[in-house]
Amino acid sequence: MNSRTTLSAWLDQGAAHDPALASVVASIAAACAEIAVVLRTAPIEGLSGLAGAVNVQGEDQKQLDVVSNDLFIKHLGENPAISILVSEELNQALQFEREAGAGRYMVACDPLDGSSNLDVNVTVGSIFSVLAVPPGADDAALLQPGTRQLAAGYAAYGNSTSLVLTFGKSVAVFTLDAKGEFILTRDGIAIPAASAEYAINAARERFWDEATRAYVAESVAGETGAAGKRYNMRWVGSMVADIHRILMRGGIFLYPLDSETAAKGGRLRLMYEANPMSLLVEAAGGRATTGRGRILEVQPTGIHQRVAVILGSAEEVERVERHYAATLADAGE
Repeated sequence: MNSRTTLSAWLDQGAAHDPALASVVASIAAACAEIAVVLRTAPIEGLSGLAGAVNVQGEDQKQLDVVSNDLFIKHLGENPAISILVSEELNQALQFEREAGAGRYMVACDPLDGSSNLDVNVTVGSIFSVLAVPPGADDAALLQPGTRQLAAGYAAYGNSTSLVLTFGKSVAVFTLDAKGEFILTRDGIAIPAASAEYAINAARERFWDEATRAYVAESVAGETGAAGKRYNMRWVGSMVADIHRILMRGGIFLYPLDSETAAKGGRLRLMYEANPMSLLVEAAGGRATTGRGRILEVQPTGIHQRVAVILGSAEEVERVERHYAATLADAGE
């Protein structure tokens, strides 16, 4: 692999199989590169606090949530191939003005995932999904299952800025250089099938369902329990950071449906968090499930729909799935 292969060169080589789709990814990458620059000096510029508003999720917006969303609007709005933006920070889908017949793609994104960690300098990120939509599509046409995604990925803003990308068959990692270009640094990412790390918010144990409780209890028991090996728990509280670790070295991430989130359908959003991360994980050889079925096959009913998320190393996800099968059988479901 050429250590200086740029994202633009990689896309020109046909990775996207469609120049228009390649341009969509390039526009997303440009937005992420600019967000990375803003984040580097945000505390100096006084951009780390609250914006004084609440988004459609009922969450307090940080100033950088708003800035990041504006940068996605700016860069995607300049690309005539993109007609629609669905964002965590927007109540409704944003329709860009296009000439008749133009704009065949929709981008769904979380412009700044993990923004509650900004003040403690923890890795945050931007998550995105690309879907095809017919020009002039109505709202119903936007609600496509994750299997219809044409591309997905995220930017992780840590000690370096990584752009992790898939078109559904493999996963590539690009790193932002000092000139503002993304350089290919890893290709063909494969998640180890087995792992000894799990990521879950243990403070929510009182809300967990029986399948989750059983899986975690086995993991805590380590070599003395049914799993037969010692585990470590890792939880950052930033989905991008946790999933990036899993893609790089294996593990499992769990934000299951529990007694507190059941009424909402889960905690994480399907179209711009669960679906893109699931496509990445599956393309890297892992598995992604709600506990009751494959995440990518869930039919969205709204652009901000929530869902249970369990994904990562195949053997670990399969172990969780066996616990769900057992508990559902006991319940007669």
